Amino acid sequence: MEIMAHPAHSHGQHHSRADLAAAAQARLKSAGEQWTPLRATVFAALAGYDRPVSAYDVTDAVSTASGRRIAANSVYRILDLFVANNVASRVESANAFIANVHPDCPHDCIFLVCDRCGGATHVDDDRITGDVRSAALAAGFTPVRPVIEVRGLCANCA
Repeated sequence: MEIMAHPAHSHGQHHSRADLAAAAQARLKSAGEQWTPLRATVFAALAGYDRPVSAYDVTDAVSTASGRRIAANSVYRILDLFVANNVASRVESANAFIANVHPDCPHDCIFLVCDRCGGATHVDDDRITGDVRSAALAAGFTPVRPVIEVRGLCANCA
């Protein structure tokens, strides 16, 4: 996942794959959640992909890694927990998930989703997402999580 930071936005630590699981574990624990063996396996499977993947892809990978069939609803619950705690992001238009490479940085994501290869580029622009939140508030709506996605072709597929 490519990260392009807006000048007014700083991530602090950008975790590599090598220390990403430790950062995710620390984030969950700081939120009062447990890092169970199944959660660790689900995160490892999710982080093993370089593009957004479905919960069924993660379920298959976890089932293969554990040597037994894991229920998809269990994986969905874990992925939802990961999203709620900023450990993963959900690409809504693709009904897919991707590991968050900076789980300690809460912000609204903008995804550029390639219709050909399925890749997603994560762009941070707090000005745009702040404007979306402000527009919602001005309309009397309390935003929880803006979803901004642009569908098209990535540079490699264009």
